[in-house]
Amino acid sequence: MADIQSYLSVLNAEQKEAVEHEGSPLLILAGAGSGKTRVITTKIAYLISEKGIPAWNILAVTFTKKAAKEMSERAIKLDERAKDAQIRTFHSFGSWFLRRYSQEAGLDQNFTVYDEDDMLTLLLKAVPSLTRQAAGKAVHKISLAKDFCLTPDSKELYTIEADPDFPEIYEAYEKRLHSTGNVDFGDLIMLPVKILQQNEKIRAQMQYRFRVIMVDEYQDSNVAQFKLLQELSGLNEGSGTYVCVVGDDDQSIYRFRGAEVQNILNFQQYFPGTKLIRLERNYRSTAQILHAADCVVSKNESRLGKTLIAERGEGSKPVLAFCPTQEDETQFCADLIQEAHRQGCPYSDWAILYRMNAQSLGFESEFLRRKIPYTVVGSLKFYQREEIKDILAFLALIANPRDEIAFRRIINKPAHGIGEKTQDAVVDFAKQSLAGSLVEAAKSCSKTSSKKAGAALLEFADLMDSFTERIGIDMIEEAEETADSAAAVQNDQNAPSDESTSRLSDFIDEVAEKSGLFEYHKSQDEISGTQKVANIQELENNALFYPCNRKGLLDFLDSIELDRSLEETSGDATDSVTLITLHNTKGLEFPRVIITGLETGIFPRQDKTGSDLEEERRLFYVGITRAKNQLYITSCSVRRLYGKTEFMMPSQFLIDAGKDSFTVIGKIPPAFARAIQNNAGRTSIDNEIDEDLSDDFSDGYSAENTALSKKWKKGVRVFHDDYGYGQIIEGAFRGEEYVITVIFENGGKKSFIPKYQSNNLTVIKD
Repeated sequence: MADIQSYLSVLNAEQKEAVEHEGSPLLILAGAGSGKTRVITTKIAYLISEKGIPAWNILAVTFTKKAAKEMSERAIKLDERAKDAQIRTFHSFGSWFLRRYSQEAGLDQNFTVYDEDDMLTLLLKAVPSLTRQAAGKAVHKISLAKDFCLTPDSKELYTIEADPDFPEIYEAYEKRLHSTGNVDFGDLIMLPVKILQQNEKIRAQMQYRFRVIMVDEYQDSNVAQFKLLQELSGLNEGSGTYVCVVGDDDQSIYRFRGAEVQNILNFQQYFPGTKLIRLERNYRSTAQILHAADCVVSKNESRLGKTLIAERGEGSKPVLAFCPTQEDETQFCADLIQEAHRQGCPYSDWAILYRMNAQSLGFESEFLRRKIPYTVVGSLKFYQREEIKDILAFLALIANPRDEIAFRRIINKPAHGIGEKTQDAVVDFAKQSLAGSLVEAAKSCSKTSSKKAGAALLEFADLMDSFTERIGIDMIEEAEETADSAAAVQNDQNAPSDESTSRLSDFIDEVAEKSGLFEYHKSQDEISGTQKVANIQELENNALFYPCNRKGLLDFLDSIELDRSLEETSGDATDSVTLITLHNTKGLEFPRVIITGLETGIFPRQDKTGSDLEEERRLFYVGITRAKNQLYITSCSVRRLYGKTEFMMPSQFLIDAGKDSFTVIGKIPPAFARAIQNNAGRTSIDNEIDEDLSDDFSDGYSAENTALSKKWKKGVRVFHDDYGYGQIIEGAFRGEEYVITVIFENGGKKSFIPKYQSNNLTVIKD
């Protein structure tokens, strides 16, 4: 057993006050990096060793197994008697409770817990008339209803789902679930609440058992979890249970999962006499980083308020980099990381944060080409994602109707009755044919298959024919037309265009829509909060500058195959850059952080207002406070969205932070300058340029109409006397000179100033 006094001595004044507090309810408002886990674990040990509270009487709950395990281990290290305390996740506690009172819950004591897949299977049995897609949506709504402790006959159920049939569907599911003697995850919280509300004896037993209740990450609790705390603590009965919750209202970012920030904002009202202690000393980040974070989150109206104080000194200002395009954004990030690595900085020091999973594609492609090792956290690498594999399988089969792997992946997705035996028959028929086309084989097999499978095969073949007709130009004519088509599509890449020129991105959008894959994955988004549709749209964006013909399709697939082959050979390096969404960064920290895509429509999302916008602002705050030593933020003037090239407006969050929070590099957008002037009441704005980096962010737009930028633009094929054939992958002004970067067929990459290369560098017209 450790000497508790020695552990108390290392706490700051606020931490020690929180540990030693007793009597009234306690709300510990713990800022990012303020040492809250140390406070919780020390308080558990303190209550046992100094206050004589039996560990058996202590309940501490959190949200993840990892957090519960860490809390338990650290408390036991301080006092081994803490092993007898109940330190669990909310759901683990619910399972423990229901096994203890299984008879009262109407359950088999050996019940199992159904996940969402099990729930879907059960609902389809309970309501056979539902389609799989409709059932998936209903399962999601049932889970959400249970997060709010709403039953099929609850009057407020319409707030979850307005469909008048939903209560009946919910009730049918509940009857079927009850007949199995099992529970789903929502029941692990809702059923204990119902039992505690309805059974006075059990409620008294639990209140007697748990004299101390502590809740970690309280800002992430939902309504059902609040009700559970209310019943266990005897809030309305004066049971004398000591309640301590720890959380940060500024880090409440999981509303889409049912988290209710009002639980922490109104805790003092729910629990009268609450003592509020703020932990504001930050041991993670430097002062300049925390200043930017505070400037942003202080714009939220719904917050209890606190100001973080850095214990690690001033540090350097965060850098705000305005980039012309998203290609410049990825190159800027790669340049930063490579230069730092050359100077001895590990790749693992870096994390690139983004709002949507789809944003990882540009960074993955750039890093693969530069051989920068990276790890995608909380998600698969872009080309490994289900929805991307599905669309690419369709494109592969369009390009090559003999592709069996692609055929088998998408012939019955979404499901329409083409089973494995029918698929085998089509493949066998195709192998016997000289042409070997699986599409033609599907037509032939439609005549010998069952009525349902035959109709589905014919529908699939007709769809594939329409795609082939749309993309297929005679290869002889195509060779002559490709150059003009590509030039038309690629014209003025840095500016929005309303031209009707056919793009491959439009074709991919058509494939996604007509195949049913777009709607299929959209329904998955609605059910599980994934970003599959955004990923499909990002794939379309990547095809924006390819012509809509067979050569364009093949070139696009070749470019993807190159990235995928590089991905396979790159391996999983221990020393690697972290690519991660902002939501997944909660609880993490990195020496150097880059937050990307700070534009209206990207971050915050276009549809966010009111409380939703405040949560987006909290998400930015969470991202900023992940950085220990250095923080970079990027914002693009032009980005490809939904198959179009769009001008972007700087994010409102950059205005919130204010120019003085950053060292600004690149050309400041006029809209940002005006907003800063209006906010600060200034008449001018200075552009603080970092001389070492400014060359990477020159104003390419001022020279759009010059002969150089038109002739030597990205995508143009060239020939160099010394290096052979190549393609321009970048063109930008650096100072007064227009510089292009060319990648050659031999794999080499070189930069040139075209006006000085007229004798040995020429444009190739295909």
